[in-house]
Amino acid sequence: MKLKHPSNSASQTLTSSDTRMLVRETLRISANLASAPPPSPAAGALAAQDRALLQHSSFGGLVEDQFLDSSLRLICLEEIDGRRWQYFAESNNSVRSGGSKKLKKNSIRAVCLQTPQAPVDELMAFIRSYVVPEGFPDSVTPSYVPYMTWRALKHFFGGAMGVFTTQTLLSSLGVSRNRAAPGAVAINWILKDGAGRVGKMLFARQGKKFDYDLKQLRFAGDLLMELGAGVELATAAVPHLFLPLACAANVAKNVAAVTSTSTRTPIYKAFAKGENIGDVTAKGECVGNIADLLGTGLSILISKRNPSLFTTFALLSCGYVMSSYQEVKSVVLHTLNRARFTVAVESFLKTGRVPSLQEGNSMESIFVPPWKQHRPIVLGPRFKDAFQDPNSYLAVEPIFEKERYIITYNPSKGNIYALFKDQAKSDDILKAAFHAHVLLHIIDTSSQNQATSKRGHDPSAVLPTLGDLQSHIAESYKMVSALYGPFKNKAKDQGWVMSESLLNPGRARLCELVR
Repeated sequence: MKLKHPSNSASQTLTSSDTRMLVRETLRISANLASAPPPSPAAGALAAQDRALLQHSSFGGLVEDQFLDSSLRLICLEEIDGRRWQYFAESNNSVRSGGSKKLKKNSIRAVCLQTPQAPVDELMAFIRSYVVPEGFPDSVTPSYVPYMTWRALKHFFGGAMGVFTTQTLLSSLGVSRNRAAPGAVAINWILKDGAGRVGKMLFARQGKKFDYDLKQLRFAGDLLMELGAGVELATAAVPHLFLPLACAANVAKNVAAVTSTSTRTPIYKAFAKGENIGDVTAKGECVGNIADLLGTGLSILISKRNPSLFTTFALLSCGYVMSSYQEVKSVVLHTLNRARFTVAVESFLKTGRVPSLQEGNSMESIFVPPWKQHRPIVLGPRFKDAFQDPNSYLAVEPIFEKERYIITYNPSKGNIYALFKDQAKSDDILKAAFHAHVLLHIIDTSSQNQATSKRGHDPSAVLPTLGDLQSHIAESYKMVSALYGPFKNKAKDQGWVMSESLLNPGRARLCELVR
């Protein structure tokens, strides 16, 4: 059996040594069974049922025989982008609860049911993640491919012409009388620009983040623009490091340019009330160009007085960053991304009302780095990240039997996880996100109450126990059943537009075990 090693986590992945151990365990169990009395008909039927389950075609074929008679129990099946994993847990033969065997803690093992991808397929998937939108070709119209083909050819010829035009311009400016010097300077200049284009291309992999975290990305891009400008100024102090510093500065500034370009249209779209997005965009760019020309003229006048370069740059940078922050904060978007969804749900749970569009946007945090994951709530995680104790999964699974998601809390990581079943639709994802915030609200309230009553005691005593967590999850289920409908209605009345795609859920899904 071919095994794939996922990323490091508290859950374990079966290795060759694990397999050998399981074979020895199988031989030991077989010897015990040979000397044990015959199994009851019910036990034989159960074993046959488990074997049939593991042999079912939907599980990717037969799991090797050493797993069937071992102490491992299949508890979950997970699918991500067509690839499937089985999760096993080891039975604790010494502990019984209610006549059923409990499972050992931290005994979850993941088994990949597919063979690893060929290197060529992995390379093509890597390239596609950079050059085509997520969900391609279903996420774009048929005209996208010919448009991008001709656009790529246009830029190819334009880049080739740029080499000669740059060399000619530098030569015309009298860079040097030596004929070799203009070529060398031109090559350095082109390498600098090329590094910037590479940075622009790599950052384009952010994909849908430009749609749902556009404010955070826009502000982060402006900060990168200032960083690039600062690195450019540093070349004056160390001219022998011109090329590496200029390349680094150009990477930062081109990444900022990608961010600005990618978030421009959604922002202008929020301002347009009709089919006038083109007119709004054109006028907005015109205002920006006029302000840029005025700033350039002012800087020329100031530079003639030979001011302190550091002081002038510091003052202008402060004005730039402050203006950028206020620019982003002034945008009022109608959609509920993760940040605004959090603001709306927390306000609803505390006050019973959903904030207006203006209030929700003004309360949204802009300083959160766009590359940082949203904590402490994780939507659509891997099973091995959400659960380390298989018994906690078996305890909460029946609560969500009628739902298309499962909510849990991992005390060791301090995160709440919303796992989605493969039948989950758009409203199920929204409901799961709401449920996760309700559970977080209950846990925070309970922790604050315990901290107040146990002031001066060990802080670890405030952490919820497994029994507390189960009661909190059951309580949150009742609250969500009563509050989710009113929350949606009030959010709609305030003008909010909710979509699960703007919440950026993970792609992992739990599949039903066919018994």
